[in-house]
Amino acid sequence: MTSSNKLLRGVLMLVFGLGVTGFVGPSRAETEGTAFNLPVETVADYLYAVIEADREVYTKHVVERMQTKGVVVASENWEEKNTLPLPAQFLMESGRVMARKSIGIQYRLISLWPINKRNVASSEFERIGLGTILTHPTKPYTGFVKEGGARYFQAVYPDLAVAQACIGCHNSHPDSPKRDFKINDVMGGW
Repeated sequence: MTSSNKLLRGVLMLVFGLGVTGFVGPSRAETEGTAFNLPVETVADYLYAVIEADREVYTKHVVERMQTKGVVVASENWEEKNTLPLPAQFLMESGRVMARKSIGIQYRLISLWPINKRNVASSEFERIGLGTILTHPTKPYTGFVKEGGARYFQAVYPDLAVAQACIGCHNSHPDSPKRDFKINDVMGGW
């Protein structure tokens, strides 16, 4: 087995400003005898693209649309108030569902200015990554890290303010340490 195949069988960690951790196992082509090598960076980019698209659709076509029409609102205490989860909470909940599948893929939001203190960068890699995507928001900050004797690929992808709902919440929330976000600003990462 080549070292790239071993890496693909290892754990993939994407810290999407928010963050993602994942396990990439053997492909169907590998198990059927056909060699197929996909760089771990490409796998990370694919995962990011799907999660980013889902989050943008939820934000623009569910939360903003339903609130504008007065059908239902999104709120921080969505479970207690029987409302929609905020877009950040939607991503965090989907990350928890993915983690329960035990396939080694996890993701979360991280930020230099988190409203929820659990979303603060928790490692030097994440802090450097968040700083880097602020100045270079078109590409992720990537690298390999060691944790518990295992080697992980890690990436920080930008979390952009894609809708007025994002800006309004962050700029007016009493616990927000930053209150001047504009459309397309980097609010954090995943």
